[in-house]
Amino acid sequence: MQIVLREVHDSDLPVFFRQMNDPEALRMAAFTPKDPADRDAFDAHWERIRATEDVQRTILVDGDVVGSAAVYGEPGEREVTYWIDRAYWGRGIATAALRELVIQVPERPLYARAAADNAGSLRVLDKCGFRVTARASGYAHARGAEIDEFVLMLDA
Repeated sequence: MQIVLREVHDSDLPVFFRQMNDPEALRMAAFTPKDPADRDAFDAHWERIRATEDVQRTILVDGDVVGSAAVYGEPGEREVTYWIDRAYWGRGIATAALRELVIQVPERPLYARAAADNAGSLRVLDKCGFRVTARASGYAHARGAEIDEFVLMLDA
């Protein structure tokens, strides 16, 4: 299995939109757009972030688009995020992609956030060297409730 990160292409966006509308994946991620089915809002979001200096990557597995990974935010407060198509969960793809992303973006510290009950994402972040630094709570649109989350940091 060959896992590659590359620049985001326009043709990736319909795939990302489909992936981000999987009800099980939305529930697991928890902190999602208010209305993930709003294609206009999705397109506007991607237009905004692609116009920044933030790092956005498409994750390919054997040439197929399986997700995205990004580093965004202000220096000293930059945060990682990633999304993997549920059909590819449990294969080490998120871990491999995140490891590559933090190599491509060597600045530190980097932060991440994950729902406290998202064991898979917390495991990925741990394997990539992120450590829990705080517990917080936030409104999770995908769950329609305030939930606990962990804030993690990669500092070396």
